[in-house]
Amino acid sequence: MNYFRRLHRWLFAPLVYLAALLLLLEDWLWDLGAALMRRLTAWPPLAHLEQWICRRGPYAALVLLLLPAALLFPVKLLALWALAHGHALLGLLVIVLAKVVGAAAVARLYLLTRPVLLTIVWFARLLGWFLALKARWIARLHATAAWQTMLALAQRLRCWRHSSPLAPRSWRGRFRRLLKRVRARLRA
Repeated sequence: MNYFRRLHRWLFAPLVYLAALLLLLEDWLWDLGAALMRRLTAWPPLAHLEQWICRRGPYAALVLLLLPAALLFPVKLLALWALAHGHALLGLLVIVLAKVVGAAAVARLYLLTRPVLLTIVWFARLLGWFLALKARWIARLHATAAWQTMLALAQRLRCWRHSSPLAPRSWRGRFRRLLKRVRARLRA
């Protein structure tokens, strides 16, 4: 039995780490999408749509939350069809765009409907279970030696980047100024 448990753990561990990495990617897309949608809602028709969404009941909010996935499913199927017929770049691009747009829409809809959705008992339990599972998987990923090595490497890279003097006309100096301008525009 001990051998079976070790084998199970050895075979299952890479899947947990892969799932944790995908959850981190999904979190990043979620945050990016929420920020983009927050900017888009300054447009009056979208602001009115958000107000309408906030007034829905719990099960209508649940349907609205599932709507982007249902609407993007045929788009993803078309992308897979394109991949199968030799249009790899187009298919991959469509899948990535559908994922980003879907994550942005679901992130915004979730933020708008979360208070109402948490009144559904089974939804609140399922969400609590999922968030606890997600936290455990990400904690396991953060505890790995590979993750610690990546963090140390990123820290050394940051220290090297900030410690080395930049000539005003060097490519690194120009690139850093460009990044600062882009960040300033995105924050504004």
